[in-house]
Amino acid sequence: MSGRDPDRRRALLDAADRVILREGPEASMAAIAAEAGITKPILYRHFGDKSGLYEALADRHVRTVIAQLRPAFAEVATDLRGRARTTITVYLDLISANLNLYRFLFHRASAEDTRMRSHMTALVRSLGEELGGVLAAERVVPEPVRAQVLGHAFVGMVQTTGDWWLEHPEVDRAEVVEGLVDVIVAAVSHRSGRASHAAGRS
Repeated sequence: MSGRDPDRRRALLDAADRVILREGPEASMAAIAAEAGITKPILYRHFGDKSGLYEALADRHVRTVIAQLRPAFAEVATDLRGRARTTITVYLDLISANLNLYRFLFHRASAEDTRMRSHMTALVRSLGEELGGVLAAERVVPEPVRAQVLGHAFVGMVQTTGDWWLEHPEVDRAEVVEGLVDVIVAAVSHRSGRASHAAGRS
């Protein structure tokens, strides 16, 4: 069967998901192949190589996370604090509910494969660019360059803080969320306040 067969690829990714969810981030390629009823060389053939398998898993799961975050930070009917709180809560819920997959993609696969690391970086960067575009388009941050800086900064901050939180489950999620929200609101409000003050002086 062709490695380009989408149904076969989907079945193989389903097998990989089951093994990673069951065995954690150290799940072996041999175990994934066995789950799918094939050998490792055949598994890799469907994705080009091991990097291709990693990237396919990243596209499946990271893009799903991004798709679930997008409506939260694009909700124009809610104030900045409410939107930030909703978006961060959704993100933390998703990574904590899929802990083994998160650690497999962001730690194990990214650490051992440079192509995968670049791919994951590109996915995260695309979210920062999208958030920066939303901040600029809605005039939350009127300057386009600053909007991009803050968009990438916010995404990176939430990702790294979420990673820390997963290692400290004793910390209440609400405390983490509110701490992040405070930083985001302060960063945007500080600039807006300076701009208003300058406009008043002129």
